[in-house]
Amino acid sequence: MTSEDLFTAATRQEVMGDKEAIGSNILEMSVTDLANSLKRTLEQTFGYIRVRGELSGIKIAASGHLYGDIKDIDANINIVCWKGTVSKLSVKPEDGMDVVITGRVSSYQKSSRYQIIIEKIELAGEGALLKLLEERRKKLAAEGLFDENRKKQLPFIPNVIGVVSSPGGAVIRDIMHRLKDRFPRHVLLWPVNVQGVGADIQITEAINGFNKLDGSNLPRPDLVIVARGGGSLEDLMAFNEENVVRAVATSNIPIISAVGHETDTTLTDYAADVRAPTPTGAAEMAVPVRINLIAQIQNTHERLINSSMRLLSDKYNQLEARIARLTHPKQILESKAQTIDYLSEKLMNGLKNQTYDKKKNLYDVSIKLTSPRFLIEQKMQSVKYLNESLKKLGVRIINDKRVQLGHHERILQSLSPKGVLSRGYALIYDETGKLLRKSINIHEGQTVHIEFDNKDIISAKAGKPLKD
Repeated sequence: MTSEDLFTAATRQEVMGDKEAIGSNILEMSVTDLANSLKRTLEQTFGYIRVRGELSGIKIAASGHLYGDIKDIDANINIVCWKGTVSKLSVKPEDGMDVVITGRVSSYQKSSRYQIIIEKIELAGEGALLKLLEERRKKLAAEGLFDENRKKQLPFIPNVIGVVSSPGGAVIRDIMHRLKDRFPRHVLLWPVNVQGVGADIQITEAINGFNKLDGSNLPRPDLVIVARGGGSLEDLMAFNEENVVRAVATSNIPIISAVGHETDTTLTDYAADVRAPTPTGAAEMAVPVRINLIAQIQNTHERLINSSMRLLSDKYNQLEARIARLTHPKQILESKAQTIDYLSEKLMNGLKNQTYDKKKNLYDVSIKLTSPRFLIEQKMQSVKYLNESLKKLGVRIINDKRVQLGHHERILQSLSPKGVLSRGYALIYDETGKLLRKSINIHEGQTVHIEFDNKDIISAKAGKPLKD
């Protein structure tokens, strides 16, 4: 393979100007060499580029790589985005999206097609605008301006309705016409430009102005409608500005957003308390149908009257039924008087019978009672008898005890050691007065005391014991 690429070789041959020389000196190249040479030429010549166009035929292969085309009216170029870059793209590519891509030009040898290898994708035109709006929506949502708990309840029948819109458009006429058909209300129009430079400032001032009214010069609205007709995204941009959205979100007066047609959506719609599909729809949300309310009131009135009459009739019938079950007071008194007479007679008879029974019981008890004097005499006789019996018993007991004492005395005398002294015996004691019973308890020279029958006591020295 030569180091010259295709264009360098062709230029060199043209300078020679000899067709035969050109034919004979052209280097032979393989298909692969030619494809690689073209690939290098494209990459070295163009490097990184930015191309604006419409995406077409976008698909993600199983490998995760993205393939498709970018085109305009007259041309179409293949594009490819590798898997690692696809995951980093800030925009999800879709068919029909107007974008500006940044990448490098290359070629794919097997299909002989040149292509752009994408490094970055950005929205272009309206797509870029949509990206801006999406980022702004996320920012304001993060601040809580679109939270449902911030939204206020619309008044059922507002006395005054404020309208922020263009004074010369069909919007205000549609609103007034619909209010007149449904429920005529006092309307305050705050004229503003609904598109163009400064429109957002006028709309913001109108909303804030309605909130600042104190009723001294103009009545303060109970409800505000922010409205305009349909248009392109650029035409509706005034209602996507932050100052307008913040004014709507912080308004103390409930706000209905009616910007564009039903398919149009602005950031004001998210911040408003209620979104209406059209300005006419906003008027329908603002007030009920007066004729329907009148009919409803009449129907409710009739139902209330019928219900009250039916309730009174039911209560009257209940009263009649209870009256029928009541007894005349005179009859009640007569019955109670008769009952009192009956109970009084029964009470008197009861007292008489009870008194008679008590007297009879008293008589029966009195018959059984003994005279106290007789009882005393009986007790005195008993005491006298017991006293004589006690005396006799005392004498007998004393005599018996004397006999027993003499008997015991004789036994004691017979058993007393001193009783044997009269029969010629004597008692021997040692110096301490202890009775000596055996000779072994006496030693020679010991002083002993001998007691005789006449109670004489002598002392003596013990001699030498005699042998048996």
